[in-house]
Amino acid sequence: MTRFIFRLPDIGEGVTQAEIVAWHVRVGDRVAEDQTLVDVMSEKATVDMTSPVAGVVVAINGEAGDFVPVGSTLVEFEVDGVADSSDTKPVPAAAVSPKPAPPVKAPAKQAPKKTPVPPVMLAEPESAIRASTDTPLASPAVRRRAHELGIALQYVPGSAAAGRITEQDLDDFIARGGVAAAPPIDSQGDRYAKRHGVRETKLIGLRRRIAERMQEAKRNIPHFGYVEEFDMTELEALRRELNEDRRENRPKLTLLPFFMRAIVALVPEFPHINSRYDEEPGVLRSYDAVHIGIATQSDAGLMVPVVRHCESLDLWGCARELSRVTAAARDGTATRDELSGSTITLTSLGTLGGISATPVINAPEVAIIGPNKLVDRPVVRDGQIAIRTLMNLSCSFDHRIVDGHDAARFVAQLRRLIEKPARLFMDRP
Repeated sequence: MTRFIFRLPDIGEGVTQAEIVAWHVRVGDRVAEDQTLVDVMSEKATVDMTSPVAGVVVAINGEAGDFVPVGSTLVEFEVDGVADSSDTKPVPAAAVSPKPAPPVKAPAKQAPKKTPVPPVMLAEPESAIRASTDTPLASPAVRRRAHELGIALQYVPGSAAAGRITEQDLDDFIARGGVAAAPPIDSQGDRYAKRHGVRETKLIGLRRRIAERMQEAKRNIPHFGYVEEFDMTELEALRRELNEDRRENRPKLTLLPFFMRAIVALVPEFPHINSRYDEEPGVLRSYDAVHIGIATQSDAGLMVPVVRHCESLDLWGCARELSRVTAAARDGTATRDELSGSTITLTSLGTLGGISATPVINAPEVAIIGPNKLVDRPVVRDGQIAIRTLMNLSCSFDHRIVDGHDAARFVAQLRRLIEKPARLFMDRP
C-alpha cells in the first residue's frame, strides 16, 4: 500500500482559492476512480472534485466553509500500485466537472455529516437547520426511530442526496449531544413545555454568497421604494380567456409575461431603467436589448435565471422562455449564461405574495419590479361600489440613477398598460 495525495487543481480563470462546500467521503471510505469526493466553489462556479484513483481515504483536509488555495492537499489515499505522492503532480483541471454558479445566491447544499452542528443550549430558540414548515427527507424507518427518541428531524443535518437524513445522520446527531427540538407529547398532553434549544448553522457556499451580495447591494445602493395599486380586473379576464383558448403547444399564462411585455414597451421611453451601473468607473450602461431576470425559488435557494431579448418575444414567447429558464433553475440544469446578464429583474411570490414588499435590487441593475398578491375588494367606480381585482406593485430603484419623479412616471405608465392590456398589443407611437 502506498500513499496518494490529491490536491486542489487549478480550475482556471485566474482562480487562486476555492471554498469547500460539501464533502461526499469520510476517513475510512473506499472510493472508486471518478467518484465524487468534494464540492468546492470559486467566484465563478461550483465544481465537483472526483477521485483520480481508487483507494481508501485516510485523511481529508478542511471542513465545509473553509477556503483552500490551489495546490493544497484535499484528500490522502492508501492505494495499491501507485507511486508515492511525492512523485505525483496536481490533478489537471480536466479532472473536475464545472457547474454554473448563479449570480443571485442561493443556500448551499445541506452540509454533510462532517460539518459539526454544535448542540449549544442558549436562552430562546431563534433558528433551526430547516424551517418548521419544511418536511425533512427521510425513510419511514428513520422517521419512526426519530419519533421514538423524541427528535424533530428538521434539526438533523442530512448527508444523502437532496439533504435526505440517513440512520447514520441520526446516530451522529445523537452522538454530538443533539436533543429533541420539541419534547414528544406524553399521555398528559404537555404540549406547552418550555423550549430552550438553539442550533447554530454556519453559512457556507451559495448561502454565504447570497448574504454577501445582499449586504453589498444594500450597503452600496441607495434603494428608493415605490408602491402603487393596480386594477387587474381587465387583465385577469383577458388572461383567463387566453388560457382557456390556448393551443396545446402554448404554455399557461401567468401575470409575469404581461409585465415583461409592458417593460419592453416602456424601455424606449425610460432607457435608464433598463441599465446596469458599473460603480468602479462610474459608468451607466443602458441597453436596447431587454434581458429580464426572474427571481426563482429552487431547492438550492433563490436563483435569477434570465429571459434574454424579451423585445423579440411575443406574449406566448415570453411565457415559454419564462417556463423554460425557471424550470432549468429549479432542477439545477441552468447554464451560466442563463443565470447572468439580466438588465432588470421581476420578482413575485405568486399566490404567497403579501400586499407589499421591499425587494432588493439585483446589482448592478438599477431597478427591480415586484407584483404582489391579487385581492378582490370593493371600490368606488363612477360613484358606484364595485368588486374589482386589485394588486399592489412594489418596486425598488437605485436613487443614484433613477429620480423619484422618473420612477413615478415609469410606474404610472406601467399601470396604464397593465390596467388596459389591449395597449400591450398595439404599436406605441
